[in-house]
Amino acid sequence: MDALGRVVKPKTKRAKRFLERREPKLTENTKNAMLIKGGNANLTVTEVLKDIYAVKKPFAVLYKKKNITRPFEDQTSLEFFSKKSDCSLFMFGSHNKKRPNNLIIGRMFDYHVLDMIELGIENFVSLKDVKNNKCPEGTKPMLIFAGDMFELNEEYRRLKNLLIDFFRGPTVPSIRLAGLEHVLHFTALDGKIYMRSYKVLLKKSGCKIPRIELEDIGPSLDLVMRRTHLASDDLYKLSLKQPKALKPKKKKNISHDVFGTTYGRIHMQKQDLSKLQTRKLKGLKKRPAEKSAQDGGTSPKKPKSA
Repeated sequence: MDALGRVVKPKTKRAKRFLERREPKLTENTKNAMLIKGGNANLTVTEVLKDIYAVKKPFAVLYKKKNITRPFEDQTSLEFFSKKSDCSLFMFGSHNKKRPNNLIIGRMFDYHVLDMIELGIENFVSLKDVKNNKCPEGTKPMLIFAGDMFELNEEYRRLKNLLIDFFRGPTVPSIRLAGLEHVLHFTALDGKIYMRSYKVLLKKSGCKIPRIELEDIGPSLDLVMRRTHLASDDLYKLSLKQPKALKPKKKKNISHDVFGTTYGRIHMQKQDLSKLQTRKLKGLKKRPAEKSAQDGGTSPKKPKSA
């Protein structure tokens, strides 16, 4: 669609394929993240963006050039980059005297900023500072959240939801034990958020279930929450709305108990049990007197023939 609102049809097959990848789908693609460096980003912020990009690859785009913008004051630049790179998640890094070592993490809805949270970096350990074997690129991480603040405080609850959206990776139909090798641990304690990254080591235990050890592989971040820009409840519910085709159809006359057992109700016509075929046994045969009483009278006896 152009600036005048007219629908522009693609002129080449390449443009057609490009528009087909961008059009709405019932099952959306894996969300991509763009990592943008501010106009006054220092070395610490730059290294943080590089390490987050290494964790997010291949579902991330790293902009190496500096971009002079302030997301809390003007969001047009973020929306432009989101539409250009087809990214619904973003992380913006900047540094100044008032807010040193600043990170802004957020997400888009329909190429407009839905919500974003500003975090300050108080301590940082880079990937290259930890001399351990790293996880392969594209490994889907396991996310662990510890701390009551993630459940009690609305801003921390929204931050937890945002971090899950940012780091969850692709949706997979099945899981193998050897593929569970990366853990991202977030702890909320005393007004700070501690992010740690571990590699899962499966050790011999003498039985079928292996012994699990966690090895620090970096990056490690100590963060503190600063400003927030949260979506309204109505807009947030609208962003979570699913199409009707994805909603499971309710099956009639089927119920489940607390143990997961499935029960089905069958509707049948009323049966006439008097016509039910049973085994013919001598003990169940009716006597002549019973037959005559059932017929409503005694039947005349036949005369004996001489």
